[in-house]
Amino acid sequence: MQEYLMIGTVLKPQGVRGECKIKPYAANVDLFSSWKTLYLEDHGAYTPIPLKTTRIHEGFVYAYLADCASANDVEAFRNRDLYIDRAHAAPPVDGSVYIADLIGCIAEDESGNPVGTLTDVLQYGSVDTWVFRTASGTLMAPALLSVFPQVDPAAGKILVCADKLREVAVYDD
Repeated sequence: MQEYLMIGTVLKPQGVRGECKIKPYAANVDLFSSWKTLYLEDHGAYTPIPLKTTRIHEGFVYAYLADCASANDVEAFRNRDLYIDRAHAAPPVDGSVYIADLIGCIAEDESGNPVGTLTDVLQYGSVDTWVFRTASGTLMAPALLSVFPQVDPAAGKILVCADKLREVAVYDD
């Protein structure tokens, strides 16, 4: 399991005094106010970076990173992903898991036949959509308990109900 979890992306400078606008990926955006340190990833190494959140507005986080004092300073962080170490991340609520722990899991049906490898989780509506790489292309399906009755990220396995999957899957061959 990954030690660092992606929780946001720096979008742009906000104003001229070093504040930046962050698109958060954390389930609870309010946690940004309590975090004092985030991390930047560079070739597999994670570097701590101080964070001072100023406000959360309309789903975005506005904050100061490191010693940014101008819009030019913030430009160095534009489009960079921000991470939190697992020890400071909010624990998943009952029955939930971190998306980072799902990516790479192998899906198999009840007979042990491989379905594919989870490569992405799309979050556009009330139900997440799981994207799998299969032998014949891409498969997408809603993350429903009736379709995926067992998920074991520690073992890297997802159990698939084949009949239900056929009802809801979208294939991109």
